[in-house]
Amino acid sequence: MNVASLLIHVCCAPCTTYTLGHWRKEAREVYGYWYNPNIYPLSEHQLRLKALEDFARDCDFSLIVSPDYEREKYFSAVAGHLEKESRCGFCYRLRLFETALTAKVEGFDAFTTTLSISPYQDHEVLKQVGSEVQLAVGIPFLYEDLRHGYLESRMMARDLDLYRQNYCGCLYSFADRFYHRMRFTQV
Repeated sequence: MNVASLLIHVCCAPCTTYTLGHWRKEAREVYGYWYNPNIYPLSEHQLRLKALEDFARDCDFSLIVSPDYEREKYFSAVAGHLEKESRCGFCYRLRLFETALTAKVEGFDAFTTTLSISPYQDHEVLKQVGSEVQLAVGIPFLYEDLRHGYLESRMMARDLDLYRQNYCGCLYSFADRFYHRMRFTQV
């Protein structure tokens, strides 16, 4: 599965820790791509981006940062799909499509995502969307199930004192995480 150059869609610094090490064994040149219009609110988006930039600087990891937040594009992509299973697929598609386009324009051989390390993501949908994007854009999507490295990535993030978020990122995951907790503590 060796490729010369790989662009990794990065969702956050903690997920990048282990994932970066894995893909550096598979490709001579590995870059990250930050495009996450799903992250809510903007202040959370900026916290995660800052943590990623600090991590990238400290481990000599080249990072391409999308200049736009584009939250309206995200909400348009997931509009009408409020069920988690459906909504996440549209979110994956939006982010992976932008990553694949950037990979193609910048001359990378393939693209992937740090989402493949999370046990909280739907890996079947992630693989399916990656394959669809690969066909649409014409650049290979590399998928590897990295969930076995999830706990190690959390320990690495803690040891590096990286910002560690406590929800996936979108408004819906924020509400699921905190509304559920509030509902049962207010009696």
